[in-house]
Amino acid sequence: MALEVGIVGLPRSGKTTLFNALTGAGADPAEYGKPHVGMAEIADERLEHLAALAGSPKFTQASLRVADVPGTEAVALGGLRQVDAILAVTNGFRPDADPARDLATIELDLLVADRDHVERRLERVTTQAKSGDPALKAEVQALEAVLAHLDAERPLRDYPGPLPPDLEPLTTKPVILVENGPGGVDAKLELELAELPEEEAGQFREGPAALPEVVRRLFEALDLVIFFTANENEARGWTLRRGRTALDAAGTIHTDMAHGFVRCEVIRWSDLVEAGSHAEVARRGLARLEGKTYVVEDGDVLTIRFTPRR
Repeated sequence: MALEVGIVGLPRSGKTTLFNALTGAGADPAEYGKPHVGMAEIADERLEHLAALAGSPKFTQASLRVADVPGTEAVALGGLRQVDAILAVTNGFRPDADPARDLATIELDLLVADRDHVERRLERVTTQAKSGDPALKAEVQALEAVLAHLDAERPLRDYPGPLPPDLEPLTTKPVILVENGPGGVDAKLELELAELPEEEAGQFREGPAALPEVVRRLFEALDLVIFFTANENEARGWTLRRGRTALDAAGTIHTDMAHGFVRCEVIRWSDLVEAGSHAEVARRGLARLEGKTYVVEDGDVLTIRFTPRR
């Protein structure tokens, strides 16, 4: 399953324009009240080289799922409970632009949404706890403590103890500020340039492209790596949290691979480039077999061996 990022912003911040620039989805910013979902490619020049070395006729970049929600009301923000990070977009073009102030407003909206979410769950569990179930009574106490923490206007990333399971709070997620303005990303310009060939788009830029910097900051906040797969049909990049294992990588590709995992062949991308082919990598003894607990590194080329489900 692809990692997911949510985009939030105050009215007229340009968040849907940024969403379109990242995903190419073509969502209508004037169509207020409708959530948008798209995929943002993560350009990695290593992949094209890998496809050529592996003889793959096509290549597919790693991607992130991006969700753009309508507004910052609690109901809309509730649709982001399963995202991995949040992009908070502020309008830097206004004469009175204050990104720090707007970010504080968005953070407060996220906190209010968490408070409403916890309060509703507390009401439900309190009713269920009348059965006398000790586990439910303990959950009521835990939720009351969490609600008191939120009532003090403190995000749950600062909560001193373990949170109730399956709570999916918003205020524990990384929040990355994206200023849509002269001091940050010109989302409208980036959207227009995204429709041009890369060489032509570069002629209109005064500096490097801004969108890769947004993706870089997401990678840093989520601590991601990219691993690759390549065969006679396709070379592909995949995202994975740093420190995750070969079994996690298999599950990212397909749940059946994780279910029937046997082992995986690992080749460092740099070794493959230096050797020039898989055959030469094998001759040099640079390919190795690893088990499900192997920690995947950025640039690993993996071939998962698994037993298909019957």
